[in-house]
Amino acid sequence: MKIVDHIKNAKGKTLYSFELLPPAKGQGIQSIFQTMDELMEFKPPFIDVTYHREDYLYKQHANGLLERVSYRKRPGTVAICAAIMSKYKVDAVPHLICGGFTKEETENALIDLNFLGIDNVLVLRGDARKGDADFIPTPGGHAYATDLLRQVVDMNEGSYLHEDIGSSEKTNFCIGVAGYPEKHFESPNFNTDFKWLKKKVEMGAEFIVTQMFFNVEKYKEFVTKCRENDIHVPIIPGLKPLTTKKQLITLPRIFHLDIPEDLSDAVESCKTNADVRQVGEEWLVQQCKELIDFGVPVLHFYTMSNPGPTKKIVEKLV
Repeated sequence: MKIVDHIKNAKGKTLYSFELLPPAKGQGIQSIFQTMDELMEFKPPFIDVTYHREDYLYKQHANGLLERVSYRKRPGTVAICAAIMSKYKVDAVPHLICGGFTKEETENALIDLNFLGIDNVLVLRGDARKGDADFIPTPGGHAYATDLLRQVVDMNEGSYLHEDIGSSEKTNFCIGVAGYPEKHFESPNFNTDFKWLKKKVEMGAEFIVTQMFFNVEKYKEFVTKCRENDIHVPIIPGLKPLTTKKQLITLPRIFHLDIPEDLSDAVESCKTNADVRQVGEEWLVQQCKELIDFGVPVLHFYTMSNPGPTKKIVEKLV
């Protein structure tokens, strides 16, 4: 079922959904099942599964020369989606990214998803590779999320990459895109970032999932601006609890967000990470209550392969 239909069928009740990371290469799928077992009591209508582009490592040969080797640390997104849908009877939402894929590979992945009965995709540019200062597109691939979005929309209209394909079947993906209440870090200003978001919706995006945030007012302002500018698709807030002191540094650096002073002061005063988890849990529970009162369609939690903190929070909301 499409995410927009799940939201419509909920008739105003806030739903809960979760994002999972594929296991690192060499690990089995059992960790995914263990996470799902912990979270299924909250009846999530859909589960997101992230995609990760390739990175490079360097292998030294006996002659001293270094060989650059491409590897993908967390493969298996499509297979994990299929396994989740089969075992748990919930919808899976794979992330589609620009980096690491040619247009042909993207088309083939979308064909696989269509055959598997997957109805939703979240279209993203994706991050730069480790060691790259900027995002470098794969040769023959997409440089921007709008280009990737156009390819999915084209397939929904029965248009494939090669014109010699006759009588092509139309796909019917419900397409989501990312939203940034505090603007994308590469955008020169919020209004420019917002202009591109509006373009994505005009192109065919049917829902928005936001970057994580810790200030509910930022989300409310973002939604208000969207509605004032004729963006009326569901806007799903992305959420994550603070669990360590180190995240006061790493989360702003990686995700380019602000942590409210009250929260950072409370975390700084903690003596142990157990204390930090308690502070982060209480903060996010309050965030969620405010968001529910605001009428959000879904609370979407970034579990980071650690369902424990998220489970404690949702238990206090249901």
